[in-house]
Amino acid sequence: MKGRVIVDDRKLKILAAVVDEYVRTGEPVGSKAISKLDNIKVSAATIRNDMAALEQLGYLEQPHTSAGRVPTFKGYRLYIDELMSPPDLSDEEKHRLDDMIGGKDTPEELLIQNAAAALTEITKCAAVVTNSVPRFSVISKVEVIPTGKRLYVILLITSSGNIKNKACRLEFDLNHEQLDFFTKYIEENLSGVSVDELSEEMFDKMVAAVSAYMVSLSPLVKGICELSEDLRQQELTLSGSENLLKCDELDKMEVVRFIEHKDGLSDMLEDAFSGIQVKFGAESGSFAIGNSSLIVSKYRKDGKEAGSLGVIGPMRVDYKKIIPYVEYLTSKISYLMSDDDENIITGNIVDTDTQP
Repeated sequence: MKGRVIVDDRKLKILAAVVDEYVRTGEPVGSKAISKLDNIKVSAATIRNDMAALEQLGYLEQPHTSAGRVPTFKGYRLYIDELMSPPDLSDEEKHRLDDMIGGKDTPEELLIQNAAAALTEITKCAAVVTNSVPRFSVISKVEVIPTGKRLYVILLITSSGNIKNKACRLEFDLNHEQLDFFTKYIEENLSGVSVDELSEEMFDKMVAAVSAYMVSLSPLVKGICELSEDLRQQELTLSGSENLLKCDELDKMEVVRFIEHKDGLSDMLEDAFSGIQVKFGAESGSFAIGNSSLIVSKYRKDGKEAGSLGVIGPMRVDYKKIIPYVEYLTSKISYLMSDDDENIITGNIVDTDTQP
């Protein structure tokens, strides 16, 4: 890791042992407990000295005088980036996850919801999902339905099953001929168009075109434009939030504030790169829950980033257990949502971007 003080192998081994033991027990770890481990071949006195040095470097801290030590977020960061070796999921675990999320015939939005539910159940943490899938769908139907005096409801439906509606009030009631003109014009210009290709410039041209026929139709086009903007926005969903409220290691008021507003979460997910990312609340002044961690990975559709899937929990979570689940689920739903069947080899999901 660039910019950090070089720590010798023995101290790194002791740091890893402290993290593993603290994750397992939830109690501050002392030198005596570490000295009993088979892979640590030095005395308790040497371990105490090394733990004191790790504390001075900011990787460990001592919550109470005469207590053992616990990892800091800096210690977890070093552990995750350089020391941890997550095991591969067993075939049994993969089959269990496959059964929980569905197959190729499962609607895309349901696949993502199921993956989040699986993470919540397995990790006992909260799961977070951002979903850009509607952006990859096409407009399949636009209807304008009269609902009252000068009042019309626009109904927009996409190929992925997403439905948006908006009420518009016009200056005049439309007769059948005017409504038929508008419906036919919209069908010719929007039907089959990708949501991701819709733009303000396109709608400006449509406003000009329908205004040449009848100026009072322009609010309907503007309404469709607003609905398309909603479709292009990432949807953010948090599930299993009750798990955060049950966690004694998290501040309840911070959790409540986070659940209500999801403070800082969108920015953290938007900043995530491809592959597994681990972020700590203590590292970010914008994230509402201080003593927390976010483990997140991007999933893709036909080679394009389609959203993020991850887990939010206390900083003391079992990273070696959770990270393989997040990796597998994001890879699996990327495969299921894509048309390219070459991304699966002998039952193992692979990321073609990282293959030699």
